Amino acid sequence: MIGIRGGAVAARRAARMAEIVAAAWELAHEDGIAGLTLHALARRLGIRQPSLYAYFESKDALYDAMFADGNRRLLERLDATELPPDPRRAVDTWLRVFVDFALDDTPRYQLLFLRPIPSFQPSAESYALAEAAMATLIDVLAAAGIDDPGDVDCLVAVVAGLVDAQISNDPGGTRWVRHLDRLVGLYLDDAARRSST
Repeated sequence: MIGIRGGAVAARRAARMAEIVAAAWELAHEDGIAGLTLHALARRLGIRQPSLYAYFESKDALYDAMFADGNRRLLERLDATELPPDPRRAVDTWLRVFVDFALDDTPRYQLLFLRPIPSFQPSAESYALAEAAMATLIDVLAAAGIDDPGDVDCLVAVVAGLVDAQISNDPGGTRWVRHLDRLVGLYLDDAARRSST
């Protein structure tokens, strides 16, 4: 009986934490990820700020939960994507899904990939989710013959540069990301040529 009661308490706690994280994302969309304050979050939830500490010991702990939530959402999006059998088309599709995910939510992209909060370092558990997402890209690239870590890093840098330029200079548009397939194709051709020599 105690186990059942404990399970119900844990489920209620998890649901409340998810509600807090959802409210934090709402505020991040209004005020920016770095503009998120615990005072505003408590006000949004209709509670006093000290009540938040029953769920998150610090603002960085809240950011950690948001980081984990964002990476879970990325993994869900990737898991729901059927990649084409052709390896190069699979790379194009994976990267397009990632770019769309990044552009869907700027504060989430910033927290997951740009480190806008100097004091925040994700926990090992949360970072493992980010590593799992990266592992799916590494697998897709390996199937296309790209397995040199330097090539993976360069491709990630190219895609991140496109996303950053898009968010910074043409939010809501396509000026930079419309070149994704072209640049990825050029890079894959170059990597394939170098690996065959």
